[in-house]
Amino acid sequence: MKKDSLFFSSKFWPIFWTQFWGAMNDNVFKNAMVILITYKSYSLMGLGVDQMVALCGGIFILPFFIASSISGQYSDKLSKSHLVIFTKALEVIVMILGSIGFLIESLPILFTSLFLMGLQSTIFGPAKYSILPELIEESNLVKGNALVEMGTFIAILIGTIAGGLIIGLPQGPQWISVSVIGVAIIGLLCSLKLPKLTPVEPNLKIDLNLARSTWDVLKISKNIRSVFISILGISWFWFFGATLLSIFPVYVKDILHGNEGVVTLFLAIFSIGVAIGSMICERFSHERVELGLVPFGSIGLCWFVLHLYLMGQPYVATGELLTIQAFLAQKGTYWILFDLMGVSIMSGFFIVPLYTFIQVRSDRETRSRVIAANNILNALFMVGAAIILMVLFALGLTAVDIFLVLFILNLFVSIYIYTEIPEFLWRFLCVIVGKMMYRMNVSGLNHIPHEGPAVLICNHVSFVDWLIISACVKRPVRFVMHYSFMKNSLLSFFFKGGKVIAIAGAKEDPVLMEKAFDKIAATLNEGEIICIFPEGKITYDGQLSPFRPGIERIIARNPVPVIPMALKGLWGSFFSRKYGPAGTNYKILVQRFWSKVDLIIDGPEAPEMATAQALEEKVKRLISD
Repeated sequence: MKKDSLFFSSKFWPIFWTQFWGAMNDNVFKNAMVILITYKSYSLMGLGVDQMVALCGGIFILPFFIASSISGQYSDKLSKSHLVIFTKALEVIVMILGSIGFLIESLPILFTSLFLMGLQSTIFGPAKYSILPELIEESNLVKGNALVEMGTFIAILIGTIAGGLIIGLPQGPQWISVSVIGVAIIGLLCSLKLPKLTPVEPNLKIDLNLARSTWDVLKISKNIRSVFISILGISWFWFFGATLLSIFPVYVKDILHGNEGVVTLFLAIFSIGVAIGSMICERFSHERVELGLVPFGSIGLCWFVLHLYLMGQPYVATGELLTIQAFLAQKGTYWILFDLMGVSIMSGFFIVPLYTFIQVRSDRETRSRVIAANNILNALFMVGAAIILMVLFALGLTAVDIFLVLFILNLFVSIYIYTEIPEFLWRFLCVIVGKMMYRMNVSGLNHIPHEGPAVLICNHVSFVDWLIISACVKRPVRFVMHYSFMKNSLLSFFFKGGKVIAIAGAKEDPVLMEKAFDKIAATLNEGEIICIFPEGKITYDGQLSPFRPGIERIIARNPVPVIPMALKGLWGSFFSRKYGPAGTNYKILVQRFWSKVDLIIDGPEAPEMATAQALEEKVKRLISD
């Protein structure tokens, strides 16, 4: 990795390592505690081992629900860098208390420390995610979030392995105590290197009323509906993930008859998989949030967790619990590990775009409170996961049965999210279908503005021009298309998801035409991107038709930049009219499958220069180049 990369940036590495050591410490402590309870069969207030393990997750998460609203307010009011340093100093104190709990093996002290760890993480959470847009440029946000998620889960991996191994050593509690205090001090030292940041809302009045401030923070998060639905998506991920992590010890011990080493192996694979998924997500995104990966991730989660259920109990083991080597020698274990890796990689695909989407779409002045709302709902979902797990175990369900429950719930949650934010599914379909059918090459993508309104214009070669453009342009694009496309029930479903604006000619339906121009103006006023095909029809001969004056009317009403584009390689394809009616010559579909398609994007044209004739000449030049 180059020295000037984001990872080594003086603005980024302190927050990366601060959160890395914090996440590692949490998991050293939690995993050591869970293994202590599971394999020494501790009990408290009549609760069984299964319920005690689920209770650990609930107690750690409870402070997120209670105190996130106040933490979010302070993160907007105070310097985020100072707030991070405070939380790391608090971590040192909490770990000293937790060490006492380990040394005397006191469950009340350990549970109290676990609660305080959650409180410290609650204060740290809003600053951790809202600080990134203040430290790095928007073009690096996807990479920054991917690195943070990768680091978090690698830290979970190291922490879980270390916690499991250390607690199993002779005098394990003593070594755990030294470890958690030492790691907390290292995290504090890293936080001291953070750049000093100014508060984004220094005059904010703090509301210490927990109920009212929680409600206010949740209302702020609902100001932008797509952000709120994304928060619900992230919260569901943590419900899903918390459930899996909580049942791993029970699943390994009761179903697979594995020992502590196999539990650690499962947690390690899960952590590595999320880290891999996060980095693959960054590669696919190419510096912009790639919404199409979210449905891909949710579909993958459904598939792999269902297969885990179908695997059931692949073998019957007797005698002592299996070591890692003995476990790997059993029938079906590699399929189980494959499913586990699949679930974790898909989790990375799901979570990174959603976190970046929230950071990009939320307002700077309220971003910490939006993150706090995210933490509140995350906590609510994870506490719910702990409660539901306890109930399901009490009803007699096994860990395998819970895989089926997760599959069903994830299916319904996915349908809800993509119904409420169809641009996720629209993006997914465009990227997947487009890249499956064509070898797409894009040049000039940097000419598309990162934010703000613009009008894209392009030659109209085939019935899938919109799909190619959607797959190539990272920002959501609203297309203006002839209303006849909406008469096809299948296309109508996709186009409604992509918020296509239907238009008609003045002689066909003047009322619909005026409504279309009004929608175009409103969309540009909201800072979105519009794409039109100024020819007004798909070519019959492969040549560019004269541009109609509608583009001039749009720019006169909304003087925004116009970005000329040209599609090359689609003439003669299955969806063009070269060989007669489009979509009828299946021989061509086979012959032209995986053919090369170019999208050439030129620099923006100033509004005052954007006449139909001038733009037509620009597109002609792009086609001929």
